[in-house]
Amino acid sequence: MSDKTIILVLNAGSSSIKFTLYRGPQVLVDGQISGLGATPHIKFRSATTGATVDRDLTAEEGANHDTALKSVLPLLEEELGGSRVEAVGHRVVHGGVTFAAPLRVTEAVFSDLETLIPLAPLHQPHNLTGIRAAESAFPGAVQVACFDTAFHRNHPWVNDTFGLPRRYYEEGVRRYGFHGLSYEYICEHLKQTDPKTYSGKLVVGHLGNGASMCAINNGQSIGSTMGFTALDGLPMGTRSGQLDPGVILYLLTTKGMSADAISDLLYKQSGLKGLSGISQDMRTLSESSDPRAREAIDYFVFRIRREIGGLAAVLGGLDTVVFTGGIGEHSALVRDQACRDMDWLGLKIEPDKNSRSETDISAQDSRVKVLVIPTNEEEMIRQHTLAQL
Repeated sequence: MSDKTIILVLNAGSSSIKFTLYRGPQVLVDGQISGLGATPHIKFRSATTGATVDRDLTAEEGANHDTALKSVLPLLEEELGGSRVEAVGHRVVHGGVTFAAPLRVTEAVFSDLETLIPLAPLHQPHNLTGIRAAESAFPGAVQVACFDTAFHRNHPWVNDTFGLPRRYYEEGVRRYGFHGLSYEYICEHLKQTDPKTYSGKLVVGHLGNGASMCAINNGQSIGSTMGFTALDGLPMGTRSGQLDPGVILYLLTTKGMSADAISDLLYKQSGLKGLSGISQDMRTLSESSDPRAREAIDYFVFRIRREIGGLAAVLGGLDTVVFTGGIGEHSALVRDQACRDMDWLGLKIEPDKNSRSETDISAQDSRVKVLVIPTNEEEMIRQHTLAQL
């Protein structure tokens, strides 16, 4: 394909659509529609002209993903200048056992992806809605699904299984891991810029409203803090993270909660939001004087530290720690607390470098390199989509 191939990347959430329009590797447009079905709002920026849009959508425009995407079309068409979108790349959170690499979406593929909705109820339905909306908006374009689970599909068996009867593993009840597109981008970035680091033993923390960590050896994921669903591991903005399964039994039997009520509790009312009782936003919590905010941050950091140690054991050593994601890239406080008193692991950071969010925040005498690298899942999706063409 030409290096001028026009690709639209969509990341559809429950009430939002993030979109990036590329001509080859060049970003033409990036933007986001938020508040779908409630208070819809669009932010749009042209990288070529500098033009911006920042306005509320009408209730009709922002009623759902389909109408919202259609409201963007005039803006995209103006930017395209008569050219057409040749393919649309989609972030799809769960690929299950079957889908271990990006692929074109057919009706059969779409049907299979619908069966995975129970495994990612916060994401999968909206990813699929985004595909349908894009099919309607760009009927001639190839639709490509790129999976957050694909990067982790070659884990050693012991890192994939649970201590359940074997038949459940065969049915697909296993650890999948998520944020794979982000981890893949970090690996590709290091492969190009620092091959020695890339080929070593890495622990990468994708820390944001969704948060996980991954053990990577020579570019290959061998362990993830997330498991069967995107609930496991670290506490997140509104998700609980790791939980004793006995707690679920207690909520069912003693508290009499329904499955739907427990799902709402674990996915939407827990994590930083539930622990603090204030907010899921790390910026808000960092600026708060409420002791509950500090306790929520302390728990988040405690889990990060615990997972660094655990993943280093999985790797059999540790050469580099990478922080990425919204919190990982921007919160000097979280990085400082996560790396404090980790000398026993050979890990030390330089406070001044950390406060400036420099790329390499390692102390001079740190045996383990500590990096801050912005992720770019959209670029990874663009590359995968181009490969499918």
